[in-house]
Amino acid sequence: MFIIAGLGNPGRKYEKTRHNCGFEALDVLADRYRIDVTQDKFHAKIGTGVIEGQKVLLMKPQTYMNLSGEAVQAACAYYKVDPTAELIVLYDDISLDPGQIRVRARGSAGGHNGMKSIIQMLGTEQFLRIRIGTGRQPSDYAQTDWVLGHFPSDQISDMADAFDRAAKAAASLLTEDPEKVMSVYNRKQEHQEQE
Repeated sequence: MFIIAGLGNPGRKYEKTRHNCGFEALDVLADRYRIDVTQDKFHAKIGTGVIEGQKVLLMKPQTYMNLSGEAVQAACAYYKVDPTAELIVLYDDISLDPGQIRVRARGSAGGHNGMKSIIQMLGTEQFLRIRIGTGRQPSDYAQTDWVLGHFPSDQISDMADAFDRAAKAAASLLTEDPEKVMSVYNRKQEHQEQE
């Protein structure tokens, strides 16, 4: 079984914010494969199903971002999942331009509190992740205000495309070599032309 976790903050006031990119991409994946992610377990909203012939648990931790690792570690322990081979995490990244995604097989938290929590709870940095770019905050913004803010209207279509590509990349990682998936999805995307 694979666990695919999308990171975000629960509650209406955080919907569609930059920090909830992981939730958004997971929702696209769940919709595409008709997996209902509404059961409450492991301090998360979860749903099980089959993607590309693989049994999966989709999860959206409800612990708030800084404690995401509690939910992910609990699910990995319950299902005896090896996180270095059977875990995929989707999350926002301010170091990438809006609409860009990057697939990685390992790495540091890069200042992301949700990833810090997961790495700490699992005791390893070696697990698959898909970073979804939100862009770096302007100099007059606090980082917290930026990540909890909403995308401007001219970025919404690019972000919808990024969520779609992140969902496709996650599905590909279930059956394909990560290096191959990286070669397909880590290319820089050109922003869509505005009419």
